[in-house]
Amino acid sequence: MDHNITLQGLQQYIKDKDHNPERKHVYFQKLIEEVGELSEALRKDSRMQGSAIKGTVEEELYDVLYYVAALANVYDIDLETCMHLKEALNREKYKHKA
Repeated sequence: MDHNITLQGLQQYIKDKDHNPERKHVYFQKLIEEVGELSEALRKDSRMQGSAIKGTVEEELYDVLYYVAALANVYDIDLETCMHLKEALNREKYKHKA
């Protein structure tokens, strides 16, 4: 995998190795599980030391991102496009609050 990956590149990488639309509920359950593990890593403030990633905030953030992308792939959603559309909504919504 390229070290300078885009969000679309990440989605394609995950789709190439793990794409099974029949498992959408499993992907969602794994997402919830990983959010729980992220919560624990945050509570413990477990950060990566060198290349030791196991049980860290970094590991759990990637796991959450992985399952978000896997779910997006199941529904053929381009997260990069969604990001731009949502940011435009947020700019409009919060323009008077700044």
